[in-house]
Amino acid sequence: MSHSSRRAFLTAATSLVIFGAARKRVPNTEKKILVHHVFFWLKNPASKEDLAKLAEGVRSLNKIEAIRMIHVGFPADTEKRSVVDASYSVSELIFFDDVSGQNTYQNHPIHKKFVENYSSLWEKVIVYDSMDI
Repeated sequence: MSHSSRRAFLTAATSLVIFGAARKRVPNTEKKILVHHVFFWLKNPASKEDLAKLAEGVRSLNKIEAIRMIHVGFPADTEKRSVVDASYSVSELIFFDDVSGQNTYQNHPIHKKFVENYSSLWEKVIVYDSMDI
């Protein structure tokens, strides 16, 4: 195989691998999902105990059957840029099948107990809900 033929083959093979990998990441557009992203700011942001308690409380929400996937996180140690807000303490990212699932979550006893037991820890909460387009 000549050098130019080998290069053409590798370029084509690489394109197929990249295209194939990208196709696997494309969500099923027939099924729309609801994404619920919540950011919490602690009253006492220096308290490791309060941070651990709130994270534990958010993780307890995973027992709600309407939740398809949950991610609990802290601000990442990424590059500081003007568009990045890392001022929050804890975030939760939850995926639901639909608005009905999110309504079930909001009215679920576990969620209500979470708010009752942990709301004293936070100073501010911001929620972003979105649907696939």
